[in-house]
Amino acid sequence: MPDLDRIRHECKRMVTTRSLAAAGAALVPVPGIDLAADVGLLATMLPRISAAFELDHDSVAKLDPNTAQRVFVLAAGLGNNLIGRMITRKLALALLRRVGVRLASASVARLVPIVGQAIGASIGFGAMKLAGDAHVEDCYRTARALLEPA
Repeated sequence: MPDLDRIRHECKRMVTTRSLAAAGAALVPVPGIDLAADVGLLATMLPRISAAFELDHDSVAKLDPNTAQRVFVLAAGLGNNLIGRMITRKLALALLRRVGVRLASASVARLVPIVGQAIGASIGFGAMKLAGDAHVEDCYRTARALLEPA
């Protein structure tokens, strides 16, 4: 039986580290670099989280059809359409659009020298942390539910 609490803790630590990287990218005074960094970070972070819980595309494809279907039903019940799927840059961008108001605010705030960059960095950190932690929790709940008898 996997140690889901340990996996969850490690994934949340990874999310925090990646969120700090997103904040760092927001400090760079080049328009659009923060968005490109966020998409890249999400496109690599989300599959690593799914893989840690053995809920990535490859792991789910190896499951028997009934269990795989159960994974998708559980994930859909959580509103997560990323569990068990290939996570592409396009999906990562779609996820960022969900937190688009925050990212738009960060872009506007960056126009104000120094203080605006700090605000943009904190918004970038928060958006990445929100998206990453939500995926960790969804994977955690799905994995726990799979361990329970059907």
